[in-house]
Amino acid sequence: MSDVVPPEVRPKPAVPAKPPNVGAPSPSSSFPPQIPGLGVGSGPAPPSAIPVPIGSHGPSHGASHVLGHAPGHAVGHVPQSGGHGHGGSHSSSGGSTLLGYIGIDTIIEQMRKKTMKTGFEFNIMVVGHSGLGKSTLVNTLFKSQVSRKSAGWARDEKIPKTVEIKSVSHVIEEGGVKMKLTVVDTPGFGDQINNDNCWEPISKYINEQFEKFLKEEVNITRKKRIPDTRVHCCIYFISPTGHTLRQLDMEFMKRLSHSVNIIPVIAKADTMTIEERQEFKQRVRKELEMSGIEFYPQKEFDDDMEDKSDNDKIRETMPFAVVGSDKEYQVNNKRVLGRKTAWGIVEVENPNHCEFAQLRDFLIRSHLQDLKEVTHNIHYETYRAKRLNDNGGLHPISTNDM
Repeated sequence: MSDVVPPEVRPKPAVPAKPPNVGAPSPSSSFPPQIPGLGVGSGPAPPSAIPVPIGSHGPSHGASHVLGHAPGHAVGHVPQSGGHGHGGSHSSSGGSTLLGYIGIDTIIEQMRKKTMKTGFEFNIMVVGHSGLGKSTLVNTLFKSQVSRKSAGWARDEKIPKTVEIKSVSHVIEEGGVKMKLTVVDTPGFGDQINNDNCWEPISKYINEQFEKFLKEEVNITRKKRIPDTRVHCCIYFISPTGHTLRQLDMEFMKRLSHSVNIIPVIAKADTMTIEERQEFKQRVRKELEMSGIEFYPQKEFDDDMEDKSDNDKIRETMPFAVVGSDKEYQVNNKRVLGRKTAWGIVEVENPNHCEFAQLRDFLIRSHLQDLKEVTHNIHYETYRAKRLNDNGGLHPISTNDM
């Protein structure tokens, strides 16, 4: 056999740079596809020439040297293979380039299908003075009578006054996505003559839900899916006085800000002019900052610069000045939710009239999942660590404790 290699298959010198079309040969090329660890082949690869898994180093070296002089292959030099990360699948930057389609990107679709089947849970609490429209605002948020005892209540029927802490659950569906929404309505906060420790029933309720979840977690035989009744969000209604926060408002938010995600809103914002509203919002933000009261989204929980930028814009807008209404009116040949006054109709979803649309986008469209994660990873973990530390570690849960 002559040692002269024909020009068309003459081996090329080693090039350190990665070839642009590794693993994807040109359709016009007369050579068969290259296999990592092999030179230019003239026939089917032997069993030992199976491509090495991505990230592997040792085996590819051996295959390159042994197979490079195999009989029947006119090979003079082995191209850069995955062993050194130049021409193969493993890059010098630490990433990996796949040689073909695997399907990793379908995991998002798999997660979507699974969550579509199981559905979501979201628990929201409303706190504030009587008559500020707490139940009405929740109905407006979800465009459903979710704060009422049953769905059979008429839209124009007066909402009964809340006299005790109660939770009402509904399953709402939109676009095939089901969500179990639980609304926790509280009695008029601060309506009593003596308001000492009036936040304790609310704090007790929040901790009770943490305790229920903890007991399910430490059971030897746990449920496949633990029911989540923990409060993910607390909307705190501020009276539109136009002056300053009440001492009771500040005391409540200070005591519960470490147990639940508090979102302050100014209720019935249509009772103030635009100038009064802006001044009041600035005053409220300043008072909360001076008192060291943190409301959601907290600065310390911003994951990256993108989150920080988005959340900074939200923090500058809070507290949201909102208007809620269950009633629809005809405006410019459209049915809109609003409040009718002597001088016109205040449109709830019109950003020029109030900030309800911004609150809804923030609460549901952009931060709903984050509210749940902060509740689980921060507030619940804080309660869990304290509870287990007080008890000296895990303890068996008897059936009498359930």
